[in-house]
Amino acid sequence: MPFQRIQAEKLSASVVRQIELLILRGILRPGERLPSERDLAERLGVSRPSLREAISELSAKGLIETRANAGVFVADVLGSAFSPALVSLFASHDEAVFDYVAFRRDMEGLAAERAAKLASDTDLKVIDAIFRKMEAAHPKRNPSEEARLDAEFHLAIIEASHNVIMLHMMRAMFDLLREGVFYNRSVMFKQRTNRAQLLDQHRAINEALQARTPEAARAAVTRHLDYVEEALKDQQKFEQNEEIARLRYAHETGRA
Repeated sequence: MPFQRIQAEKLSASVVRQIELLILRGILRPGERLPSERDLAERLGVSRPSLREAISELSAKGLIETRANAGVFVADVLGSAFSPALVSLFASHDEAVFDYVAFRRDMEGLAAERAAKLASDTDLKVIDAIFRKMEAAHPKRNPSEEARLDAEFHLAIIEASHNVIMLHMMRAMFDLLREGVFYNRSVMFKQRTNRAQLLDQHRAINEALQARTPEAARAAVTRHLDYVEEALKDQQKFEQNEEIARLRYAHETGRA
């Protein structure tokens, strides 16, 4: 008969499973510091030796790392999603930029559609709260905070879609964007007209999600990323024209 005796699970194994699920579901994020050993043991209701055993196992799995005199952190498990050679290749070819935007359009459109159907009320409150922060940051002269919140807004939608594979894949993609591998996000926020249109686009996405209308949410994401693509093409063309103009100027002034 295919039955085996039930064995009580070690406390450390329960701790490992709980922390693994928190990482898998994106609740504990790469680089996030865990509470102190004493605090974490109390929160989990286990002894410190059991916690140390769990931490040791998670560390051996590459999910967490201990830093001298700093504490225990969630490992940067996303860092290995793309090899350094591939990242360098992305950064050196313009076509990768537009493939990246197309990929985001497909994935985020699907994520928005799923979020409109599957998100909890709290998920939608998180998305709305981030959008309200974007509105508050919009009048500021320096666009850096608004650009940062832009990424948080999109990631919150992906989190609300409740697909852990999509979540970790898109976090890796946004990490590359944050590092300027595909394009510099600040380009999108340089012009006040761009910033106003981007805010309106995010408002449309948020409203569709809050109304739980999947088709409208997906369409709003598509329109937003179509706009991003066109803005990047315009910026690319401007930079090409400026380079030609510099050459002409150098020739006319004898500085060639």
